Amino acid sequence: MASVAQLGGVPVLILKEGSTRQTGREALHLNIMVARAIAETVKTTLGPKGMDKMLIDTLGDITISNDGATILDEMDVQHPVAKLMVEVAKAQDKEVGDGTTTAVVLTGELLKEAERLLDRNIHPTIIVSGYKKAMEKAREVIRQKAIKVSLDDVETLKKVAATSMRSKAVAALRDYFAELAVKAVKQVAEEVDGQIRVDIDNIQVIKKKGGAFLDTQLVYGIIVDKEVVHPAMPKRVEKAKIALLDAPLEVEKTEIDAEIRISSPEQMQQFLEEEEKILKEMVEKIKESGANVVFCQKGIDDVAQYYLAKAGILAVRRVKKSDMEKLARATGAKILTRVEDVTPEALGTAELVEERKVADEKMVFVEGCPNPKSVTILVRGGFERAVDEAERSLKDALHAVADVLKHPYIVPGGGAVEAEIARELRKYATEVGGKEQLAIEAFANAIEAIPRILAENAGLDPIDIMADLRSAHEDPSKWGYGVDVVNGGIADMIAQGIFEPAAVKEHAIKIATEAASMILRIDDIISASKLEEKKEEKKKEEGEEKEKSEFD
Repeated sequence: MASVAQLGGVPVLILKEGSTRQTGREALHLNIMVARAIAETVKTTLGPKGMDKMLIDTLGDITISNDGATILDEMDVQHPVAKLMVEVAKAQDKEVGDGTTTAVVLTGELLKEAERLLDRNIHPTIIVSGYKKAMEKAREVIRQKAIKVSLDDVETLKKVAATSMRSKAVAALRDYFAELAVKAVKQVAEEVDGQIRVDIDNIQVIKKKGGAFLDTQLVYGIIVDKEVVHPAMPKRVEKAKIALLDAPLEVEKTEIDAEIRISSPEQMQQFLEEEEKILKEMVEKIKESGANVVFCQKGIDDVAQYYLAKAGILAVRRVKKSDMEKLARATGAKILTRVEDVTPEALGTAELVEERKVADEKMVFVEGCPNPKSVTILVRGGFERAVDEAERSLKDALHAVADVLKHPYIVPGGGAVEAEIARELRKYATEVGGKEQLAIEAFANAIEAIPRILAENAGLDPIDIMADLRSAHEDPSKWGYGVDVVNGGIADMIAQGIFEPAAVKEHAIKIATEAASMILRIDDIISASKLEEKKEEKKKEEGEEKEKSEFD
């Protein structure tokens, strides 16, 4: 209905007809309900014993995953608060690449606890202020408790990678995948101004169905998803000298339409011979430089293909720009924009360049690059859905290892660090006092939901587990105790080697608090009129019909 204000007994329309408005408590409770519904959806996927979700899009394509960001991204949500929750998952995924489910569940739990305080007439501003203090304290606890990792401690890095994959489809082979992840990330890591930088984009992940998960391999080089252009070319080149061209091996066409008048067959012959000569010279230039492999971003003329094949040069055309950049990082070659620039210094090297058939498709493998700063992981699996989920699991592992290299601190998993934060927050709450104390205690309850949900998802009794966990954490030497979902009960996560990057936990807590605070501050929802939307749609449809009739 339209919002109406009275001015001297005369009603004044403020909002358009058909607009809807919810204010105060109604708006708050509605928003909290939506956010909690989203959190409830992904809650069951948390932890090693979490379940998967099957999502079917409008085209009927299926995605089976338990990765928080993937699930929320595939879900076509309508409500603006639901969209905000999707943003939470995306931001967590973009920043640290893991812990998306934790961030979303935590947002939902913070709002659930806030609702109880609202029912006790505590103002949202006080809750937000208490939550902010609790968040700062929680991050302080993580920093105090985090264990520093040496970047050469490969075993610990493997444990971090394996922990990130415990809840995934490849859990049984997590050690194998963890090793690949650590090797790949360490290979592309670079030190800049005393800081380690890792760009995950330098790790090319190619997935091909067929074979088993164990056929997944790390290639110290690049796989180009193209085939050799000419059948007469060699399919295998050892001790390869590689030229990367961002120029067509074709005769330049003029920009403007030109007309060539030919009056005799001899002239025609001359014209064709000249074209051939230009292409032959291009190939000669490449051959002179000592190159025996050419990757071209543009096209290669049939005649040029023939001469390249005759010279025993392996060539691949129409290579993606991103692949060219990775090839340059891996082989040390320069990407050249003119054939004239091909010199021995501009070439890259690799032990082997070979065309191989992988799952009915031919691909060119560039292997054995000297100290490559770009590598490839070829993911295999029995069927398409399995390969997709294996790729997502691997990406989580890659991000987890990269997070530790960039910020070399880890914390025990299994809800151990959350239980410790909750204990510290309850102590801190009494120091703060006042109404904010209630908000800080509510934050402690919300963060304890992580170990509780881990226990629930594993079919354990959450009440018993939480009681055991709280009593264990009273002893400072047992701060690393968390939920043991495999054997039931609680166990020392540090001894079991279950670790997560401290950066992932910190970011999840920060972003969940920010999202919950934002939702708590909303006390008025004004939705535009549905009538307007329908009018717009009608106009659009009429316009389309008019265009159609004009074409007919």
